[in-house]
Amino acid sequence: MSLKSRRRFPLLRATAELANAANAAHPLARDGYSTIPVFFLGWPTGEAAPVVVGASMLDALRRGRRGDFAGPRGRIALLLTAASWALLGYVYGRNAKSRPSFEEPLRKELGDNYEVVAERERKRRPGGVFRTGWSRRQYVKKSDTVRYGPHSVNVADIWHRTDLPLDGKAPVLLQIPGGAWAIGMRRPQAYPLMSHLAERGWICVSMAYRISPRNTWPAHIVDVKRALAWIKENIADYGGDPENISVTGGSAGGHLCALAALTPNEPVWQPGFEDADTSVAAAVPIYGRYDWYTDEGSGRPEFISILQRFIVKKRFADNRQIYLDASPITRVRADAPPFFILHGEDDSIIPVQEGRDFAAALKEVSANPVIYSEIPHAQHAFDFFGSPHGHYTADAVENFLNWVRAKTG
Repeated sequence: MSLKSRRRFPLLRATAELANAANAAHPLARDGYSTIPVFFLGWPTGEAAPVVVGASMLDALRRGRRGDFAGPRGRIALLLTAASWALLGYVYGRNAKSRPSFEEPLRKELGDNYEVVAERERKRRPGGVFRTGWSRRQYVKKSDTVRYGPHSVNVADIWHRTDLPLDGKAPVLLQIPGGAWAIGMRRPQAYPLMSHLAERGWICVSMAYRISPRNTWPAHIVDVKRALAWIKENIADYGGDPENISVTGGSAGGHLCALAALTPNEPVWQPGFEDADTSVAAAVPIYGRYDWYTDEGSGRPEFISILQRFIVKKRFADNRQIYLDASPITRVRADAPPFFILHGEDDSIIPVQEGRDFAAALKEVSANPVIYSEIPHAQHAFDFFGSPHGHYTADAVENFLNWVRAKTG
């Protein structure tokens, strides 16, 4: 490579870095299939900004030593690279100041003393991106991976402290992974939340389920119901309370979480275990899909097309009731359990209006608390990493669930 071409390359690279930083600050696309690469590039960049900046600085030092930033083009490239660092520093600072967006909706709905009611058992220092990523090793032993159903993918990890008394009746949280109903990887989703709760004496069950296109709806929700039934029958063996089970999940997991909470003991989705109790104490859907039937609006035609081709595998026009029944927003009910709904303002995969509409519809009919937290500038999957958003989510969810536990226990 000639010196001239080598000096051009840093300028292109620096421009790409700055564009990616801008995408992390504010998504560059909000409609159509372009939102997918926008999300996958901007999401880790924004949530793990210190790691991205650190790696970029080290690489810039390496490239600078070999002369990549020599000459006018090189100096411009260095300035653009530094601008991307500054922009990501701004993004991280903005994220770090977002705690009130998680806490104020809880305080408004539950009262000023909700944190006193939801007293904390242990203080915990946030682990950061890397420590949180390794947390499964601390709370899940080899014998804690269990099979909850007849299918090969019906497995779950039991997160818990080894010193929990077997007769302690610890509260339980079922974590349902996201992934567009087609990935469903339970690892490494929700590690900040589950490590936080496990440290505080909770038992968390992180499940996998049958996914599409190999499997067809409603296999996904059937597996969630089966996992709930398994927990009620077996969690006491781990020191858990079968009468105090809550459910959470993000994205597709948020959809399944909300749907499971709103359809307890639904016989059509409990084949072979119709008599099992699948009710839950509380639900925490995060950036979920709540509407499977609206076919107009931003991203809706593309979403319905994906459902028809890969998930439901039935024409929307001829099978509308299936899509309606699978939509949590159509299943709202007066006796719904308490709900804590979280959504990111800058979600480019599932527009924030979907979270707003679901929360409003549920709040209109439910006799129990419905709290909606909209996180400013947050992308889809904002709680995935051990970032400020991840740790604030864990704190807020713990406070909500402990409040429910105190009020109903």
